Amino acid sequence: MGSCDALFFSVGIQILVDMGTINTVIFDLGGVLIDWNPRYLYRKIFKTEEEITWFLENICTSEWNDQQDAGRSFEEATQELAKKFPEHKEPILAWYSRWQETMGGPVHETVEILKSIRDTKKYKLYALTNWSAETFPWALQNFEFLHWFEGIVVSGIEKTRKPFPEFYHRLFSRYQIEPAQAIFIDDNISNVEGAKLVGLPTIHFQSPAQLHQELKRLKII
Repeated sequence: MGSCDALFFSVGIQILVDMGTINTVIFDLGGVLIDWNPRYLYRKIFKTEEEITWFLENICTSEWNDQQDAGRSFEEATQELAKKFPEHKEPILAWYSRWQETMGGPVHETVEILKSIRDTKKYKLYALTNWSAETFPWALQNFEFLHWFEGIVVSGIEKTRKPFPEFYHRLFSRYQIEPAQAIFIDDNISNVEGAKLVGLPTIHFQSPAQLHQELKRLKII
């Protein structure tokens, strides 16, 4: 999206807010409200950042992890990959057996922003997340703020994920959300672009400070 298109889109959101038509805020979770990074785990296994980068770009890749987000079991995924790359069996199996070590905890500043939106009592709050069905129950137990949402749609449960259109539409239909009356916050540009394609206004999350500024400008908080 060019700078002129981005400006037009931003102005469009502002008009919707000024008209009072925005009634829903939708959050991504990982990278926005929850600090998830496989490097936290692999720094305990590999000696250098370069080794970690190579491993994540060539073995346990983001594309491979996407399959678990879309419903594939961790056990099936790691066992199959370990057979393909037996020389990397130990770090591959660690992805499943030590996955909690990839979690850095809540992004406290963004949680405070979520709380500020909740406290206005003006907006319905939902989450749309690419997350494995196997590990999401742990997140619900460990992050109290997830219970502030009126609904959460999880890719691993739905067997589809962002940025596929049907995943956004699953959220819309389940909770009677009118896309033009909502704002979606996500750190992944592919997911942001996918949201725009289904008519969902977006904020591309880059930092809590940037998100706070955007929401302040839009008079949401």
